[in-house]
This record gives sequence, C-alpha cells and structure tokens, in this order.
Amino acid sequence: VQLQASGGGLVQPGGSPRLSCAASGIIFTTYATSWYRQAPGKQRELVATITSGRLTNYATSVKERYTISRDNAKNTVSLQMNSLKTEDTAVYYCCLGKGGMNYWGQGTLVTVSS
Repeated sequence: VQLQASGGGLVQPGGSPRLSCAASGIIFTTYATSWYRQAPGKQRELVATITSGRLTNYATSVKERYTISRDNAKNTVSLQMNSLKTEDTAVYYCCLGKGGMNYWGQGTLVTVSS
C-alpha cells in the first residue's frame, strides 16, 4: 500500500491550497479516507473524514473552510483548504482506514505565513 500526498507549501494567510493523496495497492473504495494534521509541538489531530459512502465529518476548527472529497476512479482523496490562518500551519497526513487498520501517507507540510 502506498499513499502519496502532494500540494503543500508556503501559503499566505487567506490562501486556498488543495492537497491531494493518491493511493495504490489497495481497494480504495472500501476505505474511509481522512486528513490529519500535526502542528509543531502538538499532537496529531483529525481534520476531516469522508467515508466510502461519502459521508463527511470535519473538525470544528476547519468546518466551513475545508472540503474533503474523493475520486474513487482515480483512487485519490483531496482536501480543499480556504481562508487559511497561521494556526493551520502543520504537516498534513492522508489516512485510509477500515476495521481498525490504518494506512498513512508521508505527510505534506503546509506553512501559512506572510
């Protein structure tokens, strides 16, 4: 199983980057897909989840600003981030999970700074 995340980088406050994560070696459609993030000195936290049935859930801190989506034909999960704040700076990880088994991507750094 491989998860390859992309789309991070330096973003100005208020910016709208899009993260993507491509999965291979897995039956993608049967897994819930999530994005987590870990800010410097903090624990990893769940940002957003989209289930195999396309139900979504968001952390309160990103609700109304982030949108998670998945493309089962391309085995990808994306995170559209809008109105970024400096406190959104973190390494963002994609995760596929089912039945207690989780697979993690390598993480992509998003730095929000002017």
